[in-house]
Amino acid sequence: MRFLFICLSLVFISTSCKEIQKKSDTPSQVSIQEKRIEQIDYAKGFSITHYTNYKEIKVTSAWPDSEETFTYILTQDISTYDQQDENTVIVELPIKKMVAMSTTNIPSLEYLGVDDLLVGFPNPDYISSEKTRARIDKGEIKNLNSSIDINMELLLELAPELVIGFSVNGNNETLDKIAQFGIPVILDGAWTEQHPLGRAEWIKFIATFFDKETEAHEIFKQVERDYLAAKQIASHVIEKPIVFSGSPFKDTWNIPGGKSFVAKYLEDANTDYLWKDTPNTGSLQLNFESVLVKAQHAPLWIGAGSFKNKAQMHANSKNYALFDAYNNNNVYTYTNKIGENGGLLYFELGPLRPDIILKDIIAIAHPQLIPDYSPFFFKRLE
Repeated sequence: MRFLFICLSLVFISTSCKEIQKKSDTPSQVSIQEKRIEQIDYAKGFSITHYTNYKEIKVTSAWPDSEETFTYILTQDISTYDQQDENTVIVELPIKKMVAMSTTNIPSLEYLGVDDLLVGFPNPDYISSEKTRARIDKGEIKNLNSSIDINMELLLELAPELVIGFSVNGNNETLDKIAQFGIPVILDGAWTEQHPLGRAEWIKFIATFFDKETEAHEIFKQVERDYLAAKQIASHVIEKPIVFSGSPFKDTWNIPGGKSFVAKYLEDANTDYLWKDTPNTGSLQLNFESVLVKAQHAPLWIGAGSFKNKAQMHANSKNYALFDAYNNNNVYTYTNKIGENGGLLYFELGPLRPDIILKDIIAIAHPQLIPDYSPFFFKRLE
């Protein structure tokens, strides 16, 4: 086995060296042709340009406050292009085998009909999709251990032609190590978007690597239509219920900032979010006392962590009983759909289906607007 690993490593290193050697032509020299820029309506972190012989994707928001731009050249003939710098990756199409590093990629692959190309995933226990879990159970998707301590030997045996990764702050030794073996690594920055539809629109980014642009456009347009239709329904409400969100970890409460995607959901559902005026795009870290002063009498608590019932909340902290929402049974969490091994479908499917999340929140805040609707992701804690 060790001999096989060494041989494979040498092959990949050889391939990597071959790919990054300078060619006589660059994409700009090869294609003095018409170009078509893909329309991106909500997402801020990427762009797609189509040329006759290749596609060019630029990612400008791979992680929060990133100042780096990553360029991905997609072509059926990699011999024509050279890797111009360390942030340029040449990807040969078509992709026949790939690896994903985040459960949020699973729905996009399934919706686009390319989930059968997935051959490896780090710690697949957290994948909730029944369709993909069936492939895991059949051994068609291999467990790569973890994203921090990936099983590199197994990864090289699988020989994927693409790895869809992500980075929290730009430092990712695992992805760097994979790239050193000549395997194209791309960074999905959907999670950095502040508009729910912006996150969903990254399906166009994924689709480009599989020549599924038409399908991605249709999928996204339907999600957008449903989201805007739900927003329109909520816009007619005169009285906005006061809402707060978030939950504590140890002694710190993580409250969504006023410019975060969670706050955008609450705004579009026509609620009065208590921290809506804060400028933060991420979470606020507050102490218990400051949260209690502001939210004690709020009638609705939407997004109270991953608790499954009030008894579990009470066991975690008796202080929850100081909130009116807790005492009046108006605490809602996103634990209504739990995967076979405990993964929350909200985190997996939610980014691609913001329309469902918005409908859930509207049904909670304004039940009279959609009386026949049962929340999909959210549930009231009993």
